[in-house]
Amino acid sequence: MFTRCRPAPASIFRRLGPVLSSRSWRWIPRRRSIPRSGAAVASTLALALTACVYGFAGGGLPNIKTVAILPFDNQTPEPTLTKDVNDAVLEAFQGRLGLRPAGEANADAVVRGKVVRYDADVPISFQAGQGRTDVTKRQVQITIDVEILDQRQGKTLWQKQGLTEVGEYQPPQEADGRKIALDKLVKDLVDGAQSQW
Repeated sequence: MFTRCRPAPASIFRRLGPVLSSRSWRWIPRRRSIPRSGAAVASTLALALTACVYGFAGGGLPNIKTVAILPFDNQTPEPTLTKDVNDAVLEAFQGRLGLRPAGEANADAVVRGKVVRYDADVPISFQAGQGRTDVTKRQVQITIDVEILDQRQGKTLWQKQGLTEVGEYQPPQEADGRKIALDKLVKDLVDGAQSQW
């Protein structure tokens, strides 16, 4: 898997424009005379190419190879949420970021947080019946506070309060809605971590 890279600054392509097409990466003729100095062209090309360095890392964060996922505090009446959230976060950090699990004392990074709200019965779709109204679709809402800490440098990599996601389900399949909401939450966490590359 390739790691992300930042595009080269536009000024580099303006300087290279007459010599190199950034879209097709082929040599194109220049209206003005092409610089006679091969060193000038080579140094400009080297600058453009080094603006984006590729590698075969696991998609993780620089200098962070291991992570400790601390059990999320659960401030809701749903006791299984702690395990569900921790399992989903650990799977995402291992699978999507390529980090290895480690104990808190030895980990490069620590993820900690709390589940502050869980609502599994939010009606979103109704169907009228004879003398009654049936709920045909509901959604689960999960809200967490989370922090990703770089222990090596002693700084917070990413933090979010009140991160909320929802998952729709057809009654009585609450577990399906919970899984959808958890998948969205861990995607938010991974995106947040990757935004600090």
